[in-house]
Amino acid sequence: MAQSVAGPEIERLIQLLARLPGLGPRSARRAALHLIKKRDTLLTPLSDAMRVASERIIVCSTCGNVDTADPCTICRDQRRDPSILVVVEDVSDLWALERSGAVTARYHVLGGVLSPLDGIRPEHLNFDRLVARASDAEVSEIILALNATVDGQTTAHYITELLAHLPVKVTKLAHGVPVGGELDYLDEGTLSAAIRQRTSF
Repeated sequence: MAQSVAGPEIERLIQLLARLPGLGPRSARRAALHLIKKRDTLLTPLSDAMRVASERIIVCSTCGNVDTADPCTICRDQRRDPSILVVVEDVSDLWALERSGAVTARYHVLGGVLSPLDGIRPEHLNFDRLVARASDAEVSEIILALNATVDGQTTAHYITELLAHLPVKVTKLAHGVPVGGELDYLDEGTLSAAIRQRTSF
């Protein structure tokens, strides 16, 4: 059995860091040691920032994004196209799309995808608010930016049926060959989707 090499406060820091995505026990120990070595320039400011974030971060009641204001910065942005609503699974997906700069629309965060095996049913996700927002006369298109997984595609089909009675166009992201991708390294599903969704050159 491994023995503790530091006091309980440091061990707790390591244990908490190890819970972060992408950090295992060894990476957490390295991160903790780095924070401790840079206590004045990194650890103290980080702990202050985390305390402030914990106190002030809220979920936007309009779209489901996280921010320090409600409505969030994106929902308040007058430059965004109000006719397009991009539906995403999680806030991380919203942030990824924003980093790409590919769209200047408004968003709707579902808070997950339908997953019978995990017990996630329609009532657990933000569908009611989506239908209400899609019913707005200003909205003309719903873009389903959901992951190309079985659960993601099941959710996309469910949303399509949910919005079928509304006069909005429902579209989805294209799936296929990534920019810079080599065919030899792609899986059969990706290649199949790329062929089915081919476009004019």
